[in-house]
Amino acid sequence: QVQLVESGGGLVQAGGSLILSCAASGISFSIRTVGWYRQAPGKQREAVAHITRDGSTNYADSVKGRFTISRDNAKNTVYLQMTSVKPEDTGVYYCVSLAPSYWGQGTQVTVSA
Repeated sequence: QVQLVESGGGLVQAGGSLILSCAASGISFSIRTVGWYRQAPGKQREAVAHITRDGSTNYADSVKGRFTISRDNAKNTVYLQMTSVKPEDTGVYYCVSLAPSYWGQGTQVTVSA
């Protein structure tokens, strides 16, 4: 059974930092592309960052230079380091392992002004 569990969300002030974690069981992150997506209230879910099996990364323009996605193969965990956060970063953040897609349950991030 595949399970992705996100953690690390919470309330943070604008300009602050937060680290989200996504731990997987039943699949190996090391051979998959893994992404972080987010959904703000009243908006569609959007891609934030991806990391491929060879370690290549890409980011949404809105988070470039502020967020960093990384992977620890030994822990089978993917991280999203969020710095200089803004109120518009508020939303539920989801971890997804692609092809086929497995989604986590999401973790809430709220950035106060």
